[in-house]
Amino acid sequence: MLSAARLNRLFLAGELSAVEIAESALSRIAQVEPAVGAFITVAADHVIERAKKLDARRKAGDTELGPLAGVPIAVKDNICTSGMETTCASRILKGYVSPFDATVVERLRAAGAMIIGKANMDEFAMGSSGESSAFGVTRNPWDLERVPGGSSSGSAAAVAAGEAPLALGTDTGGSIRQPAAFTGIVGLKPTYGYVSRYGVVAFASSLDQVGPMGRDVEDVARLFEVIAGPDRRDATNAGRTPPALKFGGEPSLSGVRLGVPKELLGPGIDPGVKARVEEAIAQLEELGATVEECSLPSTEYALSAYYVIAVAEASSNLARFDGVRYGYRAAQAGGLHEMYSKTRGEGFGTEVKRRIMLGTYVLSAGHYDAYYRRAQQVRTLVVRDFERAFERYDALVTPTTPFTAWKIGEKVDDPVSMYLGDICTIPVNLAGLPAVSVPCGFVDGLPVGMQLIGKPFADTQILQIAWAYQKVTKHHEARPALTEEGGR
Repeated sequence: MLSAARLNRLFLAGELSAVEIAESALSRIAQVEPAVGAFITVAADHVIERAKKLDARRKAGDTELGPLAGVPIAVKDNICTSGMETTCASRILKGYVSPFDATVVERLRAAGAMIIGKANMDEFAMGSSGESSAFGVTRNPWDLERVPGGSSSGSAAAVAAGEAPLALGTDTGGSIRQPAAFTGIVGLKPTYGYVSRYGVVAFASSLDQVGPMGRDVEDVARLFEVIAGPDRRDATNAGRTPPALKFGGEPSLSGVRLGVPKELLGPGIDPGVKARVEEAIAQLEELGATVEECSLPSTEYALSAYYVIAVAEASSNLARFDGVRYGYRAAQAGGLHEMYSKTRGEGFGTEVKRRIMLGTYVLSAGHYDAYYRRAQQVRTLVVRDFERAFERYDALVTPTTPFTAWKIGEKVDDPVSMYLGDICTIPVNLAGLPAVSVPCGFVDGLPVGMQLIGKPFADTQILQIAWAYQKVTKHHEARPALTEEGGR
């Protein structure tokens, strides 16, 4: 499938109709979806109806069709969409249709985008592999025996497999950047507060952020500009509009100062991944950037702090799913408390139950100070580490993940090992910073991602750096070899 920018140009120029674009995307989904499993809902009727309306508006001479007019987009299934199910990949929300659109969905529709379906994910965004969905595993288009990463597994796989040029994901501890790295696409986790969370089902409210995923930096920047900005319905929204991005001319990083945290490019990083990232750093230097080693000394404590804070917030947020307000309710319960217990026991999957129990424990009387308060103190140390680094550097460079995609089932019985895969991304969420993952090469045929971390609200600056790198490399142009039948 063509890029979002090119599809939009061809549609506005009248060289392609929106119906032709939608039918092409649906054809590709039919071709590869049985093997990939990127979607929970494919909204075929909806997208064709939407395409017909766009074609009619263009034919009538409407010149305000929007920067995403005619572009199919996949939306992660924890983002509310009217007229389609929003399940969070959980049995407890199967059949639930939101009566309203999330703010980001409203903005997609206003920009002319065509929502082609709801993307598969780890249940309630809890997971790093795409294996914890109640609706089946999502597979990595580069190797169907491997995971695509998570929790925005379906969004990443849909883009990598050519089922949609763009997708929305959410990022609580790396859930956009890690699957972007595993599938060889670009993923941006915006500054906390830049994008409204209104209508996004909360996992950990102080960490969650919606962000764009696409095949190249231009597409991701285009989608980011559409969804970012003030929203009075979200109390955590910063009320800021990002500056307009313009790409063009000769790429240059002259005058840009980059730091490389030694804690994130040393022991624990796969040698092949380290080599690709070091090659990328050398490329950034050739473009004119000044690169130095730096230190984020609190990094070793960030993972532990994250998993205390995230599960604590999750246990609170998921209390609302009790069989009364939304979705699934267990049958034949003997009373109210038994109904609660049976509904949650039958409706939630293993990983969600594990995190709810851990969160309830760390918030309980007698344990709050030892765990939750201490984790928040560590979070402050992580923030201060970044503040000191950004006194000297414009951005930081790290691997997005310590290793490439693992085989399906390999880490299911070892959740701690899976959690360690988020070590490079989690500090960014604790500090509320922007970060983008861009493809930087391959190890044994599997994609590797480089992460660029920026100052608060410097999202456009790290996108400019990523664009300059992308202009002199070809990694983002590589495509997985899915055959006509949808397998490799």
